[in-house]
Amino acid sequence: MNKDFIISWKAAGISLGLLLIIATALVKPLGVSSQFVVTDGIVAHQVAPQFAESNTYLSKYGEENNWGVGYGWMLVFGMVVGGGVTSILLRRRQPQADKGSMPELWKNTFGPSQTKRYLASFFGGVLLLFGARLAGGCTSGHMISGISQLALSSFIFGVITFGSAILMAKFLYRGRV
Repeated sequence: MNKDFIISWKAAGISLGLLLIIATALVKPLGVSSQFVVTDGIVAHQVAPQFAESNTYLSKYGEENNWGVGYGWMLVFGMVVGGGVTSILLRRRQPQADKGSMPELWKNTFGPSQTKRYLASFFGGVLLLFGARLAGGCTSGHMISGISQLALSSFIFGVITFGSAILMAKFLYRGRV
């Protein structure tokens, strides 16, 4: 592995900005969490159309021309593949490069159980997705696309997301950080 294979935060930021410009020009601003509810809406309209139409939330998302039947899932798939490829390429650059290791702060607070760590990560992701849909968009939709378009709701989402994360970390790690 080449140690020079590091992308600076500046290059990553410029790349993300260019990706956002291209995505917005070609399709629509980036966002991922909507894809799940769009798919739910399409399935609900096929399986139980009366229920889907009577449900205030699902009735907005059942059209097959909603953004994302193809593009949205490709973005989700790309995130999974991109994360996996990046993990493999930069494995030796990670602080805990040993297989199965985890941060000392986590182990000291919650123990060495990988199962507990995976469950916490999974349920944290579920809560994040729930909160994202409650807020009308996910972190990529609000904090990348929304803030770049100067949407007030996205600025509010960003402040609340970071504030909540800081408070939760302080609560979970109580004086250890």
